Amino acid sequence: METLHESIYPLIALAFVLGLKHGMDADHLATIDGLTRFNTSAGRLRLARLCGFLFSLGHGAVVCIVAVAAGMLFHNAAVPSWMGDVGTWISAIFLLLLGVLNLYAVFTTPSHEMVQMVGIKGRWLSSLKNAGHPALIALVGALFALSFDTLSQAALFSVAATSYGGIAYALLLAVCFMLGMMLTDAINGLWISHLLRRADASARLASRIMGVTVALLSLTVAGLGLSRQFLPQAAAWQEGRELLIGVAVIVVVACSFLFARFTQRRAVAA
Repeated sequence: METLHESIYPLIALAFVLGLKHGMDADHLATIDGLTRFNTSAGRLRLARLCGFLFSLGHGAVVCIVAVAAGMLFHNAAVPSWMGDVGTWISAIFLLLLGVLNLYAVFTTPSHEMVQMVGIKGRWLSSLKNAGHPALIALVGALFALSFDTLSQAALFSVAATSYGGIAYALLLAVCFMLGMMLTDAINGLWISHLLRRADASARLASRIMGVTVALLSLTVAGLGLSRQFLPQAAAWQEGRELLIGVAVIVVVACSFLFARFTQRRAVAA
């Protein structure tokens, strides 16, 4: 039993890292951007700083529910083979669109304005983005989780976990995924709130740096996903390296965040 428990640690780490990476999804960032801007303009500064955390709390709650339900449903059966492929295609198409749209936003935003992240799912829920209550912000996050790519990922994690001993492991992985997502989304909400409070030239430059970074990462992750569908060599290379790829994405974003902070401080000092 001890060996069994130890063998799940890499899966736990992978779930947490994928949660961190999922929190950097351009659609997440765009919606948190919109929620934060709305509450900042309404004078609810404390709530504005919590928008990322509350959004991911609602999002993660749905992931946990789906993981447990999928674990019960597929406990004695295999996940349909098409589920992973369809989820990959949907994610890749969304990421390609988001990458292109956000690059366009960066290069077309006037120099005197901050770049606003562009989302696709957020446009379907545009009326709810004007949410001025914590429960409504969490509801927006929960509705975002009702997409095939998110649900299929939760289901696949659940099935992988139940092979270690039951529904509790499925819930454990879902919670680790949620914690990773909450960390990045919460930091993003704080960062946007900070930029909006400053709204000076350095903040506008920092928003452009992060906008370009997120757009390029969306295109890169989409390319990696599609390469698995068309190139057996790429699929073989990525096999077992999901954790490494996730960490690399997080490092790139963290370095860009630090560079944006450094550039912002230098501009203020000058």
